[in-house]
Amino acid sequence: MADKLILDPQAIVDKEFDIDFKGYNPEQVDLLLDSVIKDYQTYQKMIRVRNQKIEDLEKTNASLRAKLIEVEGRMKAQEDARDPYAGASNVDILKRLSRLEKQVFDTKNRK
Repeated sequence: MADKLILDPQAIVDKEFDIDFKGYNPEQVDLLLDSVIKDYQTYQKMIRVRNQKIEDLEKTNASLRAKLIEVEGRMKAQEDARDPYAGASNVDILKRLSRLEKQVFDTKNRK
């Protein structure tokens, strides 16, 4: 997270206010600050839990991406094994056919 919190629970606990003649009731201020501290602690726990979940999900995502690449590679290898001429162009096929014809006719002429 780029933003940093200014207060933490301990800073709130340690904060002391000056009391004026017509100031706020210190007990009410303490009660409010106690609630704020509890909220901060809850938020910190939530953030830690969420960050851990994010980390776990990123690891799972990376693992699944690696498996996907592996499976795609295997599928490509199987496709190539099933059809040896799948990547061949017409020119390649004609060249092979021509070599085969040449071999067949050369063996017939030798007999």
